[in-house]
Amino acid sequence: MVKRPVPLTIKIIKFFLRPILMMTTKRDWQGMENLPEGGFVLAPNHVSHADPFLIGHFMLDNNIAPRFLTKDTLVGAKWYGWILRSAEQIPVYRSTEGAAESLRAAEAAVEAGHVVTIYPEGTITRDPAAWPMSGRTGAVRVALSTGKPVVPLMQWGPQEILWPYAKKLRLFPRKTIHIRVGKPIDLSDFEGKELTEEVLHAATDRLMDTLTAMMAEVRGELPSTPRIDVHTLSRPKSNYKNSAPPKRWDS
Repeated sequence: MVKRPVPLTIKIIKFFLRPILMMTTKRDWQGMENLPEGGFVLAPNHVSHADPFLIGHFMLDNNIAPRFLTKDTLVGAKWYGWILRSAEQIPVYRSTEGAAESLRAAEAAVEAGHVVTIYPEGTITRDPAAWPMSGRTGAVRVALSTGKPVVPLMQWGPQEILWPYAKKLRLFPRKTIHIRVGKPIDLSDFEGKELTEEVLHAATDRLMDTLTAMMAEVRGELPSTPRIDVHTLSRPKSNYKNSAPPKRWDS
């Protein structure tokens, strides 16, 4: 297994947080054999404000430094933004022209051998039953632009700790965090094609279909309502043009 460097800030966070997560959660993690060596895009569904910590726990225990595309309003925050910046998180300027800058930074990181986690939904699911919504195209765009894999990660359980957009933590009784890592999405039929919106949306639909099928298997049920279109949601806040550009990983 290739040794991947972990930023000092991440090591410090792990030192304090991992024992807490080990005590307060149970882990049902499967599919780790599908994690490639080298750089790739990790594409999880998003069910809770708590799930980045739980995905980070999973990643660190599998020799991967958590590096997320993180909304710029968090990375640029006055009191805790410096923690995210020193942890080498990549700010994303959602729904602005600056989103392209973020994706170029992500591409450079992946090409440099890092793993970049991109939530294809771009936000926590608004589905009343917490099923995946439709996806934005960033994750597959980075994969197709770099020729690196995009790996689906389905999670179920963080929403029991903190329901989407709720404020009350429910740590006990201990919740089981189900994680399934699928095989890299087969995008071979899109390789070499111009990355048009049609191509990107078709590839993204394949990714979201895979995540939904993985969740259905864990939950033992199928969605009962149509998938929510993320493009119908309100425009997210951004500090684009008031922030420093994302760090380049090829320099």
